[in-house]
Amino acid sequence: MTSIEQNIEHRLISILEQVSDPEIPVLSIMDMGVVRSAIIEEGVVKVEITPTYSGCPAMDVIGDDIKKALKDAGYKSEIDLILHPAWTTDWITPRGRKALEDYGIAAPLEADADKDALFNGKRIVKCTNCSSQNTRLVSQFGSTACKAQFQCDDCQEPFDYFKCLK
Repeated sequence: MTSIEQNIEHRLISILEQVSDPEIPVLSIMDMGVVRSAIIEEGVVKVEITPTYSGCPAMDVIGDDIKKALKDAGYKSEIDLILHPAWTTDWITPRGRKALEDYGIAAPLEADADKDALFNGKRIVKCTNCSSQNTRLVSQFGSTACKAQFQCDDCQEPFDYFKCLK
């Protein structure tokens, strides 16, 4: 059990695992590490969430989706946005990293490797189609600000890379 799961009442985990990230629907908000805690106090589920980056437009949708999922399960809820500590890609679960790869988004590398790939042209981001590391940066920004666009020089397929945020 992770330290985050220790802050979430067991009966709430399965409900929150059904809430998808609106920008990457194959990931739950639990796999993204967005949920910081969830407890039941006086019949109300109090959920703390942290945005993946300051000003993330998906947080309102995530909050609404959490409220709906909890309401459907018979709970009243309150959502609190927690900004400290800041979210980090370290909070993406192993299951979430695999789901990213299966969906066609390369999971984040460690901070130093991320900088080497994004700024020094090192070919270390693995293609999500053929697993080759013969890949190159096409654009610092992909479909969202937290992703970069890469292309594989072996299979020629483009793909997103989820940037490391620490």
